[in-house]
Amino acid sequence: MKNNTINKEEILKFSKMADEWWDPEGKFKPLHNFNPVRIKYIKSSILSNFNKRNSDLPLKGIEILDIGCGGGLLSEPMQRLGAKVTGIDASKKNIAIAKIHAKKNNLKIKYINSSPEKLKIKKKFDVILNMEIIEHVDDIDLFIKKSSELLKKNGLMFIATLNKTLKSYFFAIIGAEYILRWLPMGTHDWNKFVKPLELTKLCKTHSLKLEGLDGVKFNPILNEWKISRDNSVNYITKFKKS
Repeated sequence: MKNNTINKEEILKFSKMADEWWDPEGKFKPLHNFNPVRIKYIKSSILSNFNKRNSDLPLKGIEILDIGCGGGLLSEPMQRLGAKVTGIDASKKNIAIAKIHAKKNNLKIKYINSSPEKLKIKKKFDVILNMEIIEHVDDIDLFIKKSSELLKKNGLMFIATLNKTLKSYFFAIIGAEYILRWLPMGTHDWNKFVKPLELTKLCKTHSLKLEGLDGVKFNPILNEWKISRDNSVNYITKFKKS
């Protein structure tokens, strides 16, 4: 059995683009566009699960671990909403960029260069974010297992990824990378995409019960992402630790 989830080729690929994390028109433009719907989904789910009220700091008292945090595109909004955030990433360059940007904006976020199986921390978290990351790791089973071990009982884990369908191949790879050039060519490997049923079964073996599964679809007319019933390309899930 493997004891490492790090895919060195994937880390190198994203490290080379790290300087562009906070450029809304750069190589991470799709994630900047994706962020509002992700934040809204995560926030509302946390409020419901932990019986919290919407306020100026609605996530106050919630401890979040953002795995594969990149330059901090999700870590920062979560902290601004009041959460205590720890962000980890296997790329040293990503973590360096994240630290600089957080310091510049006076945000107290703990960033660590690590993958979940190598994280030397004893505490557990209320919420774990695995957003657009599992399709880039080397061993999904180990990755989910180690992520689950870092989650408190009754805590939430969010996983956003790509479905393994013919439609996702044409839309997420041929369309987004080769035709529209939304993403650099080679960003995704269709063989690493995961069907929702497979993900649900895998998570169940690691004490994670499916609480919600929604598609996320791009509306070209409004130029924004929306939660959708169509999960044939992008989808987002929330699991509860039993």
